[in-house]
Amino acid sequence: MKFSCPKCKSKIEIQKTFNKKMHVSCEKCGIEDLLEFTKNPDEVFLEFLSRYDKGLVTEKGLSEGLKEEGIVRGENEIKEMIGNNKPDKITEEILFSKKDYISQYKVLKNPEPKMGCNVEDLGLDESISDHLKELGIKQFYKFQEETIQEVIFGENVVIEAPTASGKTEAFLIPVIQRIKKESSYGNVFAIFIYPTKALARDQHPKIQKFAERIGINVRVFDGDTKIEERREIIEKPPQIIITNFDVLHYHMWHQTRFASLLASIRILVVDEAHVYSGIFGSNVHYIIKRLKRICGNKIQFVAASATLEDAKVFCQNLFGEKMQVIRGSGKKGLTDFVMLFPSLRTQRNLMVELTKKMTEKNHKTMVFSNSHLNSELLAIQAKRQKVNIKVHRAGLMANYRASVEKQFKDNSLAAISCTPTLELGIDVGNVDCVISSTIPVNRLIQRIGRAARKGQRGYAFLALGNDPISQYYKNHPDDYFEDIEKTYIDPKNPFVEEFQVLAMACDRPISKHELKEHQEVIERHIIKENITLFNNRIIPNFDKINSMLNDYSIRGIGKSIDIFLSDQKVGDRVLPIALEELHKDAIYFLAGIRYRVKEFDHPKKNYAKIEKIPRDYPYYTKSLTEEWPTIETIFEKRIANGVEVAFCKLHIQKKVYGYVNIELGQEITQGEKVLLDIPLEYDFVTKGIVFHAPRPLDVMERAEDEDYTEASGYHATEHVVIEGSNMITGGVSQDLGGISLGTSGLIFIYDGAIGGSGASKALYDRFEKALERSMYIVKECPCQNESGCPRCTFSYRCGNNNEFLHKLSALEILQRINNGEKTELVDPTEGDKPLV
Repeated sequence: MKFSCPKCKSKIEIQKTFNKKMHVSCEKCGIEDLLEFTKNPDEVFLEFLSRYDKGLVTEKGLSEGLKEEGIVRGENEIKEMIGNNKPDKITEEILFSKKDYISQYKVLKNPEPKMGCNVEDLGLDESISDHLKELGIKQFYKFQEETIQEVIFGENVVIEAPTASGKTEAFLIPVIQRIKKESSYGNVFAIFIYPTKALARDQHPKIQKFAERIGINVRVFDGDTKIEERREIIEKPPQIIITNFDVLHYHMWHQTRFASLLASIRILVVDEAHVYSGIFGSNVHYIIKRLKRICGNKIQFVAASATLEDAKVFCQNLFGEKMQVIRGSGKKGLTDFVMLFPSLRTQRNLMVELTKKMTEKNHKTMVFSNSHLNSELLAIQAKRQKVNIKVHRAGLMANYRASVEKQFKDNSLAAISCTPTLELGIDVGNVDCVISSTIPVNRLIQRIGRAARKGQRGYAFLALGNDPISQYYKNHPDDYFEDIEKTYIDPKNPFVEEFQVLAMACDRPISKHELKEHQEVIERHIIKENITLFNNRIIPNFDKINSMLNDYSIRGIGKSIDIFLSDQKVGDRVLPIALEELHKDAIYFLAGIRYRVKEFDHPKKNYAKIEKIPRDYPYYTKSLTEEWPTIETIFEKRIANGVEVAFCKLHIQKKVYGYVNIELGQEITQGEKVLLDIPLEYDFVTKGIVFHAPRPLDVMERAEDEDYTEASGYHATEHVVIEGSNMITGGVSQDLGGISLGTSGLIFIYDGAIGGSGASKALYDRFEKALERSMYIVKECPCQNESGCPRCTFSYRCGNNNEFLHKLSALEILQRINNGEKTELVDPTEGDKPLV
């Protein structure tokens, strides 16, 4: 409903503030007021009119009040933040709009990259030097010069440099130089590895164009390579093959003709090395180890990576070799960086308005969300504001994603709403502005690296959200820049080791003196008859282990559900998350359009059929779930503050029993329940942590229902620890699930991916810091609700519709933990109600 200003008759805006008050304002004449919260906007407006008539509403009387409430920053504070910087008009408008709390403003300056020697001074093959001159390259950057020299000398190198800084040329030129000098025709000399097929195929034309001019053959070999092309590659091997680790893994253990080509390789180049963290990285460590086993030469390793906290240690663990780091800087240029907290609206509304503002000024914009759902919802809302925007995310068909990339590159698309899939180096042309939801600072810098590559002024906005970690950063913005993502791998991960040792036996029989470091695992496999000792060699029992290895994914994910619209496949979604998003009557988002699931088949055929719904249909859905955890193996235990915490192998029984309808455009985390006729059940093995929380005895003493207060306190604690640990563990909270078991005090936090992803291990390693931060999140939240609010105890992933939550109980639990109260792990008891 439209309300008119009593002073100038313009439109009045009524907005709920983050601390549950109502802000009433007129943009034209500037009158504003702050009232107590009520659900009915008519009542708010009548109260406002009454106060206006009494002379209690003034044009400039509120700024101090809004400042004191922490809703906006004072003008002088913002001017102090700006200092001697000179933001342009559009940035200034955003900084002084009084629609959001400005947590931080700074200008990110990239220094002029250091220049190296001239092209002809490096002693490169004449054909390479001539081609570089044709491209107008007369001089290398210093990091390129150093990399070229070290790779030619045969050193293992990590190139650490931002997006679009010339990393590809730094590794491609010395590899081609080595091929010209050392390669014999008919052998593969180098393998270039990319984390995704899309990125490999995006980089292929650039690499091929350069190499072809010098007479070097480059081919892509992946799951999309046609049979005729595969045959050609095997019969006439190119000097460089572009592929991914999934392909190497599959072909080595199947001993295919492609695997035999790998025996001749001399150099392995791994681009975007920072991606290989967690479970994926642990598998990649073994695939590299297996490659060394079947290769006739000592392999030289070259890794290219965005900024990591410790690239050298990480890459040495990944490759199992000594590495040296060469650092490069990015483009010269200025980027205006603003961290905003949406105190008067939702995070999505803020991101949509920023997108609209930037695209109206013809600034090409990439908007990063942290989930499929949020990227889809943002695009729908932005389209309604007449923004020319499309969605780019995993789960959409490859040809659709490629068309979005092309349209953006051709300037026929103003904005892309994307997930981290576009964080990697896929070339989408020039970008002026990056808008991002909350992610670790090093990944934000990677995203910002896309803005203003051509040296013009860039814009970067970090839109904090309606969640606990955002509230924390609002009050502690400097901590954001300290929370660098931890990339790590665990080569002794027992799940990974178990599968990869089997794969090694399949690649090539294991001789008795080999792989002493895996002796225990080998002996266990011999007892289980997965492998057999024959003529002093260990060989695989293929009949027994074939399906085991076929079902194993090096990325730590399970099977997928295929999605069909009018009998045509339009996407897929991985299990178990597919059960929550594709159950019957679920509203599913695909490429900015909403569909209803009319048919879902699992576990027999694993498909979902969707149908279109009217554009004005007002809801989307969120599933209701039940879960039960069983500890199968405890890997390690320790004391965090006084609390005993264990890292373990878990068996999770999951049931989707219903869903709630949530109104589109609302970020309400509760909705009306609908139960499914037949619940969907699924069980899987993963890894996680379990700890025993202390009892909130003080709050329980004052409570009418002690059991409810206690159980709800544990449930709220589980939510806050997952959400609050987000940036400490490298922004992985969306990969974690949680269960609190009734009044037992047992809280489980586990990897959502089948077999595990490494996320819960990251939390286990930094548990004390997560517990301290969780306490501050609850303590500093100004809400007065018994159950808390979306900025402290609610979670948008809650399978219990954000019911059974108690803020004060959670605060007492977290304070007791941080004060060092001691607890020991206990066994779950029958009858404990699991809350997720």
